[in-house]
Amino acid sequence: MHRRIFLSTLGHASLLASGAVGVKLPAHAAEPRPRIRIGQMGTGHAHADGKLGAIRRSADFELVGVVEPDERLRRAAAARKDYQGVTWLTEEALLNTKGLRAVAIETEVKDLLPAGARAVSAGMHLHLDKPAGESLPQFRRLLDDATHRGLTVQMGFQFRYNPAFQFCFRAAREGWLGKVFSVETVIGKAIGAGERKKLLPYRGGTMFELGGHVIDAVVGLLGRPQKITAHARHSGAFADDLLDNQLATLDYADAVVTVRSSLVEVAGNVRRQFVVCGDAGTVDIRPLDPPALRLALAAPRGEFKQGYQDVALPVLPRYDADFADLAQVIRGEKSLAWSPAHDLAVQETILRASGMPVA
Repeated sequence: MHRRIFLSTLGHASLLASGAVGVKLPAHAAEPRPRIRIGQMGTGHAHADGKLGAIRRSADFELVGVVEPDERLRRAAAARKDYQGVTWLTEEALLNTKGLRAVAIETEVKDLLPAGARAVSAGMHLHLDKPAGESLPQFRRLLDDATHRGLTVQMGFQFRYNPAFQFCFRAAREGWLGKVFSVETVIGKAIGAGERKKLLPYRGGTMFELGGHVIDAVVGLLGRPQKITAHARHSGAFADDLLDNQLATLDYADAVVTVRSSLVEVAGNVRRQFVVCGDAGTVDIRPLDPPALRLALAAPRGEFKQGYQDVALPVLPRYDADFADLAQVIRGEKSLAWSPAHDLAVQETILRASGMPVA
């Protein structure tokens, strides 16, 4: 994990996954390969515009079209820049498009799993946005069906391909941090009444809405927690019952993790953090996106010195690496680094941390 080698592998968005999750790219591409045909179902998810933008920038994918049966949502999306010039299709037309290989599921959260299940039944690989619905059994059925059909479901947790998190994962995996005994993570923001209204149908509040991004990283580092304790409050000055201030503790044999999420924190994006402490080192990512990273080491490692230091990171367009990695999975060049078992453990943890049932 030599510093120059590590950073050089992350120098371009198209190579992010090659340095982070074991993708092997050809040294010289003789000719451009045929693009993979993909569609998007839904525009109602908070990440829908960004995902569509990444697909349209990608040299790996050809966007066939976008499905949005809700006329109000379709009119609103059509006015935004990422949707200019797209072909609008019915779901039936999209899923019957000749040569279609993949679908990005970007509906409102309540519709993610039903839409994903229909796409899998049609033989499509998925990029499925988060969180994976409110029913763990329903999510398990979708994953089981995809596995049975030889299809990949890539979850849309936004820090998986983030270069700071990739540095953290690798540092932990290669023993730079020693035994991890603590993870402290915060992910919050401040939203108004209109955005709060969209979240009211979901019982899990801000932990369900935001917390999954960092819970995914915690489970990736430490596995499924032994015990989860959820604390929830309504703290905002709004006439609703939205759980907008939440804390979850995740207990492991040798570590304790705290996950805080709120929707009432002024400039909360700036204070978002993911701090991993081990008995040989600490990784402090703050803010999370665009990321800034500090590393503390008990002893020098390669070009990194003892004590605290800043680590330079590349600036990468959000979501580009997700789709570059997915393209390699679809082409059979690699397997996705995150297994269905991991995704199930993450979703169970999200639900429990949100105070929601998992049966």
